[in-house]
Amino acid sequence: QVQLVESGGGLVQAGASLRLSCAASGRTFSNSAIGWFRQAPGKGREFVAAIRWSGSTTTYTDSVKGRFAISRDNAKPTVYLQMNSLKPEDTAVYYCAATTYYSGTNPPARTSDFGYWGQGTQVTVSS
Repeated sequence: QVQLVESGGGLVQAGASLRLSCAASGRTFSNSAIGWFRQAPGKGREFVAAIRWSGSTTTYTDSVKGRFAISRDNAKPTVYLQMNSLKPEDTAVYYCAATTYYSGTNPPARTSDFGYWGQGTQVTVSS
């Protein structure tokens, strides 16, 4: 079965950096896109970033552009989210997600586009 396991969350001060990891297993991901979403308490799940496995094309939500970077390691396989200049408003549970199949040019950004989900990792940013 497909498994996505997130790690790397924690408690940091504003301005600090964290790198989240998503270990992916159970299938090949060459025709997939992998994404990161986040959900703050009482709020809906929000798209953060996504990457096409083949070609490494990326997309980001406006609030994290210039601060976050998504990347992948084909050998492990693992997807990373490097988060720099963290702000208190970045506080949320961060989820890794993968599409069943994706043929589009750019990575998808809708929750409904992703069929596989990890359990999440908590990121807390203090001021």
